[in-house]
Amino acid sequence: MTDETGLRERKKQRTRQALSDTAIELFLKHGFDQVSVADVAAAVEVSKPTLFRYFPAKEDLALHRIADHQGEAARVVAGRAAGQSPLGALRAHYHARLDAHDPVTGLNDHAVVRAFNDMLYGTPSLLARLVRYSERDEELLAGVLLETGGDALIARLAAAQIITVHQRLAQENWRKLAEGSAIGDALAEAHGDADRAFDLLGAGLGVSFP
Repeated sequence: MTDETGLRERKKQRTRQALSDTAIELFLKHGFDQVSVADVAAAVEVSKPTLFRYFPAKEDLALHRIADHQGEAARVVAGRAAGQSPLGALRAHYHARLDAHDPVTGLNDHAVVRAFNDMLYGTPSLLARLVRYSERDEELLAGVLLETGGDALIARLAAAQIITVHQRLAQENWRKLAEGSAIGDALAEAHGDADRAFDLLGAGLGVSFP
């Protein structure tokens, strides 16, 4: 990569980040449905066509904040320790993310994170767009699981169950905080919920992915 190419890429990344950050700020201040793509483009001083080159849809402007987690489950399984099962690695990783109060787990009481999660789970179009992200997560995870044994169908079914469990746990954690649970109480319950969920996954998938 030349210096000029590297400079262009850094500029693109800065523009992408500015668009997403500005959009989320406007969404949280005024409401997702009340802010248009044109509003975001104007705030960053770019044209609408330029914005759409970075983000195909308005919903992607908001979901860019969780884009770093795309493929995380697949990376955890691929990078697990020798002798560790896929589900064991995913369980340990999820518990670690809970303790870190990772926003993706739904268990974070920072005001901005809470507001973002309220917007995400309270906006049907964002939840619908999140399905696409989930489908890609399932594809990536299924590919890694297939390498551990079994057939393609079993790998895809397992990936779908695992990704869905992660989503439902996050929604449950968000719901508890939204209903007024203290973060400490919610954390203890979240660990218990995660163990129950992974026990259920293990009971159903353990034969294929012990």
